Amino acid sequence: MIIGLDVGGTHIDAVIVSRKKIIKTVKKPVSFKALEETILHVLDLLLENIDPLNIKQINLSTTIITNAIVLNQVNEVGLILQSGPGVNLSQFKTKNTVFLSGATDHRGIVVRDYDYAELEQAIELFKRNNIKDIAVATKFAIRNPETEQAIKSDLKNTFRHVTLSHTVSGLLNYPRRLTTAKLNASVHSQFSDFYARIVRSLKEKNVNAPIYILKADGGLLSLEAARKHPVQTILSGPAASLNGFLALFDLRQDAVSLDIGGTTTDIFIVADGDSLFEPLGATINGQKTLIRALYSKSIALGGDSQIKVSNGTLTIGPLRQGEPYALGGPVLTLTDAFIYLNRLQVGDKVRAKEAIGKVAQELRLTTKETALKIIEEFTLRLKQEVDLVVAEVNNKPVYTIKELLADKMIRPETINIIGGPAKLLERSIQQHFKLVTVYPKHFALANAIGAALSKVTAVVNVHADTSKGRLTVAELSLTDIISRDFTLSAAKRYAHTALETLTKSKLSSEDVEIVEESAFNMIDGFYTKGKNIRVKAQVKPGLIYKLVGEKDA
Repeated sequence: MIIGLDVGGTHIDAVIVSRKKIIKTVKKPVSFKALEETILHVLDLLLENIDPLNIKQINLSTTIITNAIVLNQVNEVGLILQSGPGVNLSQFKTKNTVFLSGATDHRGIVVRDYDYAELEQAIELFKRNNIKDIAVATKFAIRNPETEQAIKSDLKNTFRHVTLSHTVSGLLNYPRRLTTAKLNASVHSQFSDFYARIVRSLKEKNVNAPIYILKADGGLLSLEAARKHPVQTILSGPAASLNGFLALFDLRQDAVSLDIGGTTTDIFIVADGDSLFEPLGATINGQKTLIRALYSKSIALGGDSQIKVSNGTLTIGPLRQGEPYALGGPVLTLTDAFIYLNRLQVGDKVRAKEAIGKVAQELRLTTKETALKIIEEFTLRLKQEVDLVVAEVNNKPVYTIKELLADKMIRPETINIIGGPAKLLERSIQQHFKLVTVYPKHFALANAIGAALSKVTAVVNVHADTSKGRLTVAELSLTDIISRDFTLSAAKRYAHTALETLTKSKLSSEDVEIVEESAFNMIDGFYTKGKNIRVKAQVKPGLIYKLVGEKDA
């Protein structure tokens, strides 16, 4: 049995799956002030009459980190940069950004070391501004990480957390790498808190199975590894959504897939039934990263987004202030409109009418007209965002998880929807999008199902130095001897074999993907003394099986 647990912005969804059947489901509102208590309550319900020893794996997904970034609710970060010549980083300059002198060149040679006095000034600046989390990024740290490591050592454990850019990505794009490091530092404390609560909750329920969390590329990473690099999970929730779509829909055409949550909506595009892929790295809230990711767009629009009138116009979002008014919350939401119209049988209809009535007076409409207008405006806003996403995708090469689709133009034929409000919005979406709109049987729990059915992705990093005749694979604690003519292609083959050793299984070429690769000459004076070769490979993300047409146990 596998537990899939999705901790969203408004609900915790949980499922138990076994042998292609859904054994049990639970959906409960989330309270972040009492997150542990909420998780424990969900586990109580989920594990009732089930022996915890039968649980073999727990797979998590969460929109907590994604929502924090989208809503700009992250920690302020002290950014220490050493860019050297040739890079303009003015867009990264804030009151807590410090540029150190010195540089490392493209060969990995330290041309000039940083000035320790400058670093001391940075430390004092961060202390004055009560900065607790630091990101350090030097331009060619992936060729030689010694400067980043030395800076961290000189910080002398003064701060709560320090992220070094070479540890979050091995790719050369410096602006994207420093953005990735900064985001990692900005969400580190939130994720550490989430990690601790999850571990304590499962331990209290005597669930001792291994715990994994969805990465942005749809694969599973151990929760312990994610605690070191939480930036890998920033699109964990959307990844679970997409895996939920893949598990519950028979996708064959161009389509738009929408996961409509309480706080945000995630938009996905499918090309000829295949998910799209971000070739350079995910972009979240306008910030370009090096995180490998399935293509998605998160917008601050959900079933519990605040609704109000501004300058005579109905506005929805971007903030969520809490529960819907009919459920005791402080503001009017889309959910209240459905409750008032008797399309949703929860909460207090009188309170829903009261909240809608106040807005109706400002708009000079009847209460019913206002409720219907809220649904219409929500759908129209959603369509505007989807149209922008489709246009964006069609203005650049289309990459699927399988291949580049040359000259492909996306022309959606269907809208697939999941999430709590999916069934309620189906009619309005079909009317305004003018496309066939469908939702699956388990539309409200698709994220948890997607998490439960995701594959674990083992990763190996191969580093070869032909000048020293040495190759290492850190994950296997392995060192091997190589010749001076060892090549990048040979390193890829070695990585494949190393993955088979790590997973103790035979892997085809379809099972393995190269995540990062680089090879550059090392120069000594005027002569090439060898090559530095790096390859990062992983078991390709995917599903252990699909549930299209499944029946409840």
